[in-house]
Amino acid sequence: MASLTLDALDLSALLCSRVCHDLISPVGAINNGLEVLEDDNDPSMREFALDLIRKSARTASARVQFARIAFGASGSVGAAIDLADAEKLTRNMFADEKPDIAWSAPVALFPKNKVKLLLNLVVIASTAIPRGGLIDVKVTGDGDAPEIVIVASGSHARIPPHAEELIAGTPENGSVDSHGILAYYAGLVARAAAMSVHFSIEGDAVTIRAVPTETAAETAPASEPVPEDARPSDSEPPDTALA
Repeated sequence: MASLTLDALDLSALLCSRVCHDLISPVGAINNGLEVLEDDNDPSMREFALDLIRKSARTASARVQFARIAFGASGSVGAAIDLADAEKLTRNMFADEKPDIAWSAPVALFPKNKVKLLLNLVVIASTAIPRGGLIDVKVTGDGDAPEIVIVASGSHARIPPHAEELIAGTPENGSVDSHGILAYYAGLVARAAAMSVHFSIEGDAVTIRAVPTETAAETAPASEPVPEDARPSDSEPPDTALA
């Protein structure tokens, strides 16, 4: 099946839709809390409203900061991101959500697109355990050739529908909607970072593994160097320009 290439405008529109979807709930809750403060003088209700506003503002802030790195430019072309920052963003993102987070990664700067891939895969892993559970993130190796293993374990775990086809860029129906854009985008980032993503399931545990592609691991003969513009790049995806 031929790979699907989204128009840049469609890609950006779908990603914006995804970000807005994540923000609607906490922003709406802030508005509800403000309305209670305006209309109700009962001390207990006002305290409830203030708690709601504080919690919702914290959630909205965490989601915006996560999206800035997972989907945004997050620095100049070729920039590196500290994995400790990625862990902090992830823990804040899921602080009020169902899954618990376990994290094991080196203290190091990794290329931007590899960190973007990691964050997107964590979100995809969360959809594999709709009833909550544990997301265990392990990163080994260095920034040039890392291995990312994310295990989502919990009741009724399943590989997210169509995730494998969307990451491969070959959706079954030949199109992508706002529900599938995250997996499709993760595939774009994976190819830009010269990484391959694989899913497996055993019992109530779904494993997502991202490793360097074979082409990235191969070394070209000295007499036949690979042209610079033909090499996989963290900042120049092959099909669709990423932020």
